[in-house]
Amino acid sequence: MWPIYALGLICFIPISTPATYLTLSLRQLGFSTFETNLLVIPSTAVAICNLLLLTWVSERLNERMLTALIQDLWALPCVIALRVWSGANKEPWATYALLTVLLSYPYCHAILVGLSSRNSGSVRTRSISAACYNMMVQLGGVIASQIYRADDKPLYKRGNSVLIAIACLSILLFIFAKFYYVSKNRSRARKWDAMNVEQKQDYLDTTKHQGNKRLDFRFAH
Repeated sequence: MWPIYALGLICFIPISTPATYLTLSLRQLGFSTFETNLLVIPSTAVAICNLLLLTWVSERLNERMLTALIQDLWALPCVIALRVWSGANKEPWATYALLTVLLSYPYCHAILVGLSSRNSGSVRTRSISAACYNMMVQLGGVIASQIYRADDKPLYKRGNSVLIAIACLSILLFIFAKFYYVSKNRSRARKWDAMNVEQKQDYLDTTKHQGNKRLDFRFAH
């Protein structure tokens, strides 16, 4: 389960940080409070649609890790633009357009919650894994809120460099998690297939392994 917990910790940070400071950034660009409240609506609406679409695609393709990876592939070019573009946080409407694209991202939280539940293997483990995953997500939110610092404003070049690094790390972690669970399933399948019918039945009758520890359990990925 630890790859899912690690993803919950880091994969939302590249988007959570700009999202946390969105209204403040728009106010600093010269938009009024009323205009700011209206300007945040499009990204929220599109993000909801993209969340539903991404979750549906993951179930349709029966491919969850690589589908969830789209979230950080979406975020990375936008964060790079915030870092290297000379007009970032200077040109109001262009910066707003960039932030809107970034925050219209396909949110993979539902996919990871589903994976956490499926890969628990038992009701008891599911309760613990859900709590651990949510703790990691909340901790990631705390980390995200500390990346943009006062001594780095208004361009936040150092902060955006950190976000780029975290987005790249998250992409690699999604790929690692995919291969980790595939290799786990293959290893268990080899051991399980090496048993004859009597050995399999004896294992099922006598094993003390529970939930996702059992040889006949296969991880979703």
